[in-house]
Amino acid sequence: MTFRFILTIVIGLWLSQATAANHLLRVDAGQHERSITPVTFLLPKTGSTHWQLTGPGGKAVAIQADGHGSASFIVDKLAAFETADYKLAPAAKATHGNAVNLVEESGKLRITVGDKTVLHYQAKKSELPRDDLEPIYRRGGYIHPVVTPGGTVITDDYPHNHKHHHGIWFPWTNTIFEGRKPDFWNMGNGTGTVEFTGLNGQWSGPVYAGFSSSHQFVDLIAKPSKVALTETWRVQVYATGQAYHLFELESVQRCAGGSKIQFPEYRYGGLGFRGHGQWDGVGNCFYLTANGESDRIKGHATRARWCHIGGRVDGKWGGIGVLCHPSNFRFPQPMRIHPSEPFFNFAPSQAGDWEIKPGQDYMSRYRFVVTDGRPDAELLERLWRDFAFPPRVEVYAAE
Repeated sequence: MTFRFILTIVIGLWLSQATAANHLLRVDAGQHERSITPVTFLLPKTGSTHWQLTGPGGKAVAIQADGHGSASFIVDKLAAFETADYKLAPAAKATHGNAVNLVEESGKLRITVGDKTVLHYQAKKSELPRDDLEPIYRRGGYIHPVVTPGGTVITDDYPHNHKHHHGIWFPWTNTIFEGRKPDFWNMGNGTGTVEFTGLNGQWSGPVYAGFSSSHQFVDLIAKPSKVALTETWRVQVYATGQAYHLFELESVQRCAGGSKIQFPEYRYGGLGFRGHGQWDGVGNCFYLTANGESDRIKGHATRARWCHIGGRVDGKWGGIGVLCHPSNFRFPQPMRIHPSEPFFNFAPSQAGDWEIKPGQDYMSRYRFVVTDGRPDAELLERLWRDFAFPPRVEVYAAE
């Protein structure tokens, strides 16, 4: 190989990298004020694995590529109707260390922001915590515990009065599948269950950490048992650096075979949240919906874009806001708010019969805001707007 040929290759690579480096990234706030807002955009097709992002004023900004052509970062602050320009360039290595980490521990995944635990995902079937629990109740594929920034656990698992409740989980109740009526929610009936079937991926990084997992909805009435639905979860926890934890859950459900599944009208079923045992009882758990309703009886069966559930654990206030994305089926979704227990459920089946047909994806997206103290409606509304109507991000080749 001649020196001239080597020189030509080196110059070509340098020109390619120089061209790739000349990108301008513009963030348009739209009609909403932005503050600590996660955004995701498509990367230029350069083949680069690592990127560096420089914000207004020359500040280095943490950026994280997902390996599939997209990247995310967090917009610090941007007024409504304003834009901000960033410089985007390939990098030889990651420019920031991990701020959010995921580790696997004995059938569970634990995600932390700095030294603070945000949540655990129970992958494999958990061990039964008490002798009064029959083996039929063992389950995996749910989130518990969820922990506030101050270290307070706010979820429950296998509660005495509803043994089938698990932190954050996603079963269906009233269904019809091939003429049978499996109940995937009330596991004690023995007609249906939801099983964890595997991890598809997990990641840590400077902007977020998370995982993808697979579940299946099993009809136990059929002999032999038969899978009715498959489900993929994608859970992502963000490094906001704020006095709240922010994470999201995307669920994609599909018919497992050639048979559809029907959902007759019913008061609950779908994404559920079970609050801490000390929240049990009418005077111990408090709700606030996006409509401003704090009366749990009046709030039940109404529809709202978000709902906050909270209470005291060992005297400390904590809670969680559950934000519903406008792309979700029947948004704003009806809500099941239990009259005396710390249970909340976005329940689209309240609004009437529906079904999932073969070849269709049933996608649901929710974002969660975990806080210490009482609910902050202004914060929840702002974070819902960020989720529902994110800033627009455009990438230009700089002149």
